[in-house]
Amino acid sequence: MPADTRRRIAVIGTGSRAEMFIRAVTDDHADTAELVALADVNQARMDVHNGWLEHPVPTYQAADLHRMLTEQRVDELIVTSVDSTHAGHIVTALEAGCDVVTEKPMTVDAAGCRRILDAVERTGRRVQVAFNYRFNPVHEVVRSLLASGEIGEIGSVHFEWLLDVRHGADYFRRWHRDKASSGGLLVHKSGHHFDLVNWWLGAAPVEVFASGRLFFYGDHGRGRQHPRERFALDLTADPRLQALYEGPSAEDGYRRDQDVFAPGVTIEDDLAVLVRYDTGATMTYHLTAYAPWEGYRLMVNGSKGRLELEVVESDHVSPAAADMVKHGASPEPGSVRLTIRPYWTPPYAVELQPVDREGHGGADKRLTGVLLGGHKDPMNRSATARDGALALLTGLAANQSLRDATPVRVDDLLKKE
Repeated sequence: MPADTRRRIAVIGTGSRAEMFIRAVTDDHADTAELVALADVNQARMDVHNGWLEHPVPTYQAADLHRMLTEQRVDELIVTSVDSTHAGHIVTALEAGCDVVTEKPMTVDAAGCRRILDAVERTGRRVQVAFNYRFNPVHEVVRSLLASGEIGEIGSVHFEWLLDVRHGADYFRRWHRDKASSGGLLVHKSGHHFDLVNWWLGAAPVEVFASGRLFFYGDHGRGRQHPRERFALDLTADPRLQALYEGPSAEDGYRRDQDVFAPGVTIEDDLAVLVRYDTGATMTYHLTAYAPWEGYRLMVNGSKGRLELEVVESDHVSPAAADMVKHGASPEPGSVRLTIRPYWTPPYAVELQPVDREGHGGADKRLTGVLLGGHKDPMNRSATARDGALALLTGLAANQSLRDATPVRVDDLLKKE
C-alpha cells in the first residue's frame, strides 16, 4: 500500500475562524492534507469541533504546542488563535521544523514581528499569511490593470473602507475590543487593506501618519442614541456559534456577545491614515467601523489616467439581520463597479464576472485552495512573512503615530532597542 503523502496539519485556536480552515483540510482538500490535532486554551471548544468531525483528532492545551507538533509529526500549523498569541505559536512551530499558515495579522507588535522574521531566516521554514482579500476576483482584476500600466505610473491612492453597524459592531463584542489582544483595527482589520495596496502597487510603506478616535462605540459612544437591541448578538440564533461559545464560556469566562457600549473598549472606530511608499506614491486611507452600509471605494491616480472601484457589499443593515455575524456575506443588496478614466477620452467600465456573495467574494475557497490544496498561484497571491510584516508595520506605525501625533518611519519599528 503506498505511503500517505498528505501534509499533516494541526490547528491552534478553535474559535469560529478555525472552521474555514478545518473544513478546507477535512473536506475540500482531504486528498492533499490531513487534520491530525487541535490545540486551544479551552478544551470544551475543541470538543465541539471534534463533535463536528467525522474522524475526531487528538486535542492539546495551547501550552503543550511543542509536544503536539512532535507527537503528531505535524508538517504545517494553522494559527487562528487570539492575535497577541500568534508570534509565540509561529516561532514554536518554525523551531520545531514546521511550516505555518497564520491568520492575519501575523502578530500585534514589532517585537513579535522581529521574532518571526528572525525565526524564518534561522530555520528556513515557511510562513504564509492568510490575506484572503488578495484572492477576491475583483482585486485580481485591479492588480492586473495596474501591473499592465493601464493608468501608467501610480502617483497616489485614496482608499475608504466602511464597516457597517453589523460587521463593525462585532469587533466591539469580541476580544478584538482590547488593543493589547488585537492591535486595534489598524492592525487586525486594516492589515488586509494595507496588504492589498502593497500588492497592487508592488510597493513597501516608508512613512505613516495617522489620526483617529473612539467615536461611536464604547461607554461614551455616540451610537448609544440608536436602539441598543440592534447591537446585541443573540447566540441562540446561530447553533454553531452557540455551541462554540456559550457552553465553553464556563471554562474560561470568555463572552462572545459583549455589549458594544460597555466599558473596556480600548480600540478606535474612526481612523485616518496617510502613507508614503518607496515608489514615491502616497495613500490617504480612512476606516469607519460604524457606517450605515458596508463596502469600499478605491481611487488610484496615474500618469495615464485614473482607476475607480466601488464595492457595495450591503447597501444598508436591515434590523432583522442586524445581529447576523457571517462575515464576508450579507443578505442586503450589493453592487460592484470598476471604471477606468483615461486622459482625453471617455471613461469606460471594466467588465467583471458576477460577484460570489459567499466567503468574501469567493476569496476564502481560492485562498485555501492555494495554501492547503496545492493549487497553482500564477498571480503570486500567497503572502509571505515579509508581506505580513509590511502590512503589520503599516498598522503599527499608524498606532504609534496616533499616540505621538507625529509621522513614523516604518523601518524604525524593526530596529532593536
